[in-house]
Amino acid sequence: MSQATQLPSQMTAVQLTANGGFDVLAYRHDVPMPTVGPDDVLIRVGAAGVNNTDINTRIGWYSKSVSSGTDAGGDAGYGDEVSSDASWSGEPLAFPRIQGADVAGTIVAAGDNVDPSRIGHRVIVRTMQTAGTAVDDPTACVTMGSELDGGFAQFCAVDHSEAFTINCALTDIELASFPCAYSTAEGVLHRAEVSANERVLITGASGGVGSAAIQLAKRRGAVVVAVASKAKWEAVLALGADEVVDRDADLVGALGHETIDVVVDVVAGPTFSDLMGVLKKQGRYVTCGAIAGPLVELDVRTLYLKDLTLIGCTYQPRVVFENLVAYIEAGEIAPVVAGTFDLADIAKAQARFLEKSFTGKLVLVPPPLAHETIS
Repeated sequence: MSQATQLPSQMTAVQLTANGGFDVLAYRHDVPMPTVGPDDVLIRVGAAGVNNTDINTRIGWYSKSVSSGTDAGGDAGYGDEVSSDASWSGEPLAFPRIQGADVAGTIVAAGDNVDPSRIGHRVIVRTMQTAGTAVDDPTACVTMGSELDGGFAQFCAVDHSEAFTINCALTDIELASFPCAYSTAEGVLHRAEVSANERVLITGASGGVGSAAIQLAKRRGAVVVAVASKAKWEAVLALGADEVVDRDADLVGALGHETIDVVVDVVAGPTFSDLMGVLKKQGRYVTCGAIAGPLVELDVRTLYLKDLTLIGCTYQPRVVFENLVAYIEAGEIAPVVAGTFDLADIAKAQARFLEKSFTGKLVLVPPPLAHETIS
């Protein structure tokens, strides 16, 4: 293994020790350093974003036994009864697990099969990664912070092909706001084939994925209608939305029947039938989340009489992240950081996240090493 400097034998990290509330997040200074395989790079984590998926994984929301919105168990979790299928993959999580779907930092060591010149490169890590080379399921994937240890630590080891060198003037804190939310949003727009001049409705528009989707849809030349609380209208319009509708409004009444080409939904829950109502004939509904509740009511007649297409998005082809890196380097999209927290304050950061009182992303910063200084 090639490395830039002497590395410690232990690191500071937050370990998820079980499914549950904030008390299952263990902040420790004696966590063993990640093992660096021959095809891996070791990243000194500069910052890691906070995402819905971190909380969903902690509380076990992905379990099929849970039918509520994500806020219902955000503080206390659902306990061990969800542990049999509480991950992205539907399999039990391996504990302890270091979460953190967003990773931004610098490569400090490289495995024997990796070009040592990569040491010193600033990188962001693809959140949703291809799971091996299985030909029977080309969409099989693993997720940082769920099936793989993530960024809530001083160091993180990943396959070198999943650490994307990035050349720009943004800070690690700013870069950490991109990987999960923006790749999710770009993956949704990619799957729905959103194009110029299409009218796109985005729910949860002030959140991490929603705020990313606004910028990325505008980059494609779409006309964006954002759904957000009135307190966040100014911020959402500043991101590029052409129109804003209150999240508690009657969407059909406010927008009219069949006025939207594409719905980008992270909310689901009770508003689902209204979203079907505003879609034009042959419109596309695309979803990557269900924070208001995963169970919805669908009138199948609406689906087939309007020739609608319903699209679910988890898997992301590699080109999605490659494009995202290019957009960042070209300055075509901007980070939206609402606040930063020390890694030690992860529970406070997640509690703030659950309040949904901000626009954009919250970011965690790991502590410096003994030889490092904070500028």
